[in-house]
Amino acid sequence: MNTSRIGLVGVGLMGHGIALNIARKGHALTVLEHPGNQPLDELRALGVASAATVQDLARQVQVLILCVTGSPQVEAVLLGEQGALAALQPGTVVIDCSTAIPASTESVARAVAAAGGRFLDAPMTRTPREAAEGRLNLLVGGDAQLLQECLPLLQCFAENVTHTGAVGSGHRMKLLHNYVSLGSMALIAEAAACALAADVAPQVFVDVLAKGGGGGVALERLRPYLLQQDPSGLQFFMSNALKDMGYYTAMAQDGGAAHGIAQAVHDTFTRAVADGGPQRLVPELVAILKEKSV
Repeated sequence: MNTSRIGLVGVGLMGHGIALNIARKGHALTVLEHPGNQPLDELRALGVASAATVQDLARQVQVLILCVTGSPQVEAVLLGEQGALAALQPGTVVIDCSTAIPASTESVARAVAAAGGRFLDAPMTRTPREAAEGRLNLLVGGDAQLLQECLPLLQCFAENVTHTGAVGSGHRMKLLHNYVSLGSMALIAEAAACALAADVAPQVFVDVLAKGGGGGVALERLRPYLLQQDPSGLQFFMSNALKDMGYYTAMAQDGGAAHGIAQAVHDTFTRAVADGGPQRLVPELVAILKEKSV
C-alpha cells in the first residue's frame, strides 16, 4: 500500500485535508479536477497530479477514495455512463469516505466486486480542522483483511479507525453518529433560541449547561456562535445536515425502528433550509429558530 497510486474524488472541505495528509506522507496522489474542489495550489506544490475525468483517474490508480456529498454522487462517480467502473483496474480498492445510504452502499460494493475491484465504506467523523490535521475518525465496513491492508494509508489522515463489520455497516454507524450529533445540536439550538427570547444571558446559558447535563461536544461546537456569533465551530452546511437526517430516517423506517425524535430533528432542518438557505452553517440554527419565534 505504501507504493500504491492513490486517486481521490472530492477535494472539498474534508477531502482537501485528506489529500494534504496523503501527499505529505509521500504517496503518489492524483485528484479529480472538479469545480467544487478547494484550491489545488497547495496540493500541486506537494506533487499531487490531477485528472480531467473519472475514467482517466480510474485507469491510473490502485486505490480510489471517494469523498463526495452522498449516495447519488457516489453512484454517479462509479456507476454512471462515464463512471469509474468501466475503467477500473483489476484489484483496485474503492474506499468510500462519503456519507451514504447503506442499501446503496451494498449495491455499489457488489458492482465494484463484479468489475474486479474491492470495496470498503469508510465514512468519517470530526470536522475540516481535524481533516487538515490528519485526525479524522473512520468507521470502516468491509473485509477485515482488506482493512488491514489499507490501514497504513487510512492512518495517514485518521487518528482512530474502527472496524464496524460488513460492507454497509460503516455507513450505518455514521448515520447513527450524525443523528446523535445533529440531534444534540438541534436540541441545544432550540433551547438557546428560547433562552434568548427569555432574556437569559448567553454566557449564563452556556456556563450552566457546560457544568451540568448539557455539557459535551455539541455545546462546545455551538459555544462560539452563542457567545460571539461565530459559526465556525461546525463548518457543516444546513443542507448537508438535512441530507444526513433524511438518510437516517429512511434507514430507521426501513428497519422498522423508532424514529419520532429523528423525524422532528429532520423537520427542524427542513424548515431551517427553507427559512435560512442551504448554505447556512449548522450553528446558525440558533438565529433561524429565534427569528421564527419572534
